[in-house]
Amino acid sequence: MKQFLKKIIIAAASVGMLANAGLVAHAVDTQWDKPTVIYGAGLSEAEKKETAVQLGMDKQEVLESVVTGKDLEKYLGYATADANMISSVAVKRTGKGGGVTVNIATPKNITLITKEQYMNAAFTAGIENADIQVAAIRPVTGESALTGVYKAFEENGEHLESNRMAVAQEELETTSDIAQTLDKDQAKRLDAAIVEIKQQLADLKKRTDELATREDIEKIINDALDEYDLSSILTEEQMNRLIALFEKYQQTSAIDSDKIKEQLGNLKDKLGKVWKEAEESGVIDRIVQFLRDIWNAIMDAFHN
Repeated sequence: MKQFLKKIIIAAASVGMLANAGLVAHAVDTQWDKPTVIYGAGLSEAEKKETAVQLGMDKQEVLESVVTGKDLEKYLGYATADANMISSVAVKRTGKGGGVTVNIATPKNITLITKEQYMNAAFTAGIENADIQVAAIRPVTGESALTGVYKAFEENGEHLESNRMAVAQEELETTSDIAQTLDKDQAKRLDAAIVEIKQQLADLKKRTDELATREDIEKIINDALDEYDLSSILTEEQMNRLIALFEKYQQTSAIDSDKIKEQLGNLKDKLGKVWKEAEESGVIDRIVQFLRDIWNAIMDAFHN
């Protein structure tokens, strides 16, 4: 009888352990109960309502909070006045395998950062499986929007690594500063080159089990810029900023993340498709212009 009771107790404990394991696994993959909207602290109540409409969250049940200058200091190590915090975000935590998607709901008011730059920096920060909407009621650079995303994760009990958040912000500022000196096509190619650099650094770490030297990083950056026809365009100062950025990047856990590699691959495919379409469009435009020039020459000869 005692042996029988002992077996029942062991079995019950095993079932409990399995159930708890299942709950933990479920918690890791669970979506948030509600979308989370983080408003910039510089907004009035009326402006928050306007921003909710821009984000498409005005008729949804959401978790709301505000990101302040102190949050910026907490996450990134430097502060600003609350009045400067205008960019706002809505974040939905998607299920496992959902990846990161970014939509700029007010493209005319986010004057500096592109959705690809947000995505690339989000990967660096360790953000996974999230749908991010960005909006601003008036023109701003959009550089503080990622801080709102970090706050959204914290409000839902998820904490990101501080060094990865800091490097992600530096990445956002560095790439956007460089992109301002490029035309639209070149800026898209820079986004793709940044992805390539991250992939090559991760591959080198996996092969050698060591971090890249400064010389390795410089070569990887140069190779990526060559691949995307940017090597003769960037200045020495811009190159040095990229080298400094990726020296810090490879010191974070992002360098070893299989999830980051997967997401970077998806973004690279997307950027490659856009670039190919742009190239094909450019070829067609040149052909049309060539035919137009021939026709104009014929007509000029006829009139003469």
